[in-house]
Amino acid sequence: MAKRARGSVRPGQRRPVDKRPVTRAPAASTAAAAPKPVGLSDAELDRAAQLEAELLAQEKAAEQARSRTRARASREVISPAAAGTLSVAAKTEYAYVARDVKDIVRIASILIGILLVLWILIDVTKIIPIGA
Repeated sequence: MAKRARGSVRPGQRRPVDKRPVTRAPAASTAAAAPKPVGLSDAELDRAAQLEAELLAQEKAAEQARSRTRARASREVISPAAAGTLSVAAKTEYAYVARDVKDIVRIASILIGILLVLWILIDVTKIIPIGA
């Protein structure tokens, strides 16, 4: 069983009631208490106007940045009409396919060349004897 900490409260239970007497500070005289100001001072109003101007400037700069981003994104998107004919679009979009086909043809020709050299060495010239 876990050790219980003093003053801890388990779920479903209330804290023990504190039975010590409460001492209060002596009340200050009402005549000595200064009244709270009702409105804002001129310095506070000036500071608020300055903060509001700064916030508006930041919002304006952020909106200009968003509009520049939107304009840049719209310029980058190429419409299908601007792309030209289908062959031009296919040539620009699938240039990697032509590169891959060239690589496949090159590797296949190398492998066929190796097989041809081995056939000549084994069967035609009998330089490399195989079996009996």
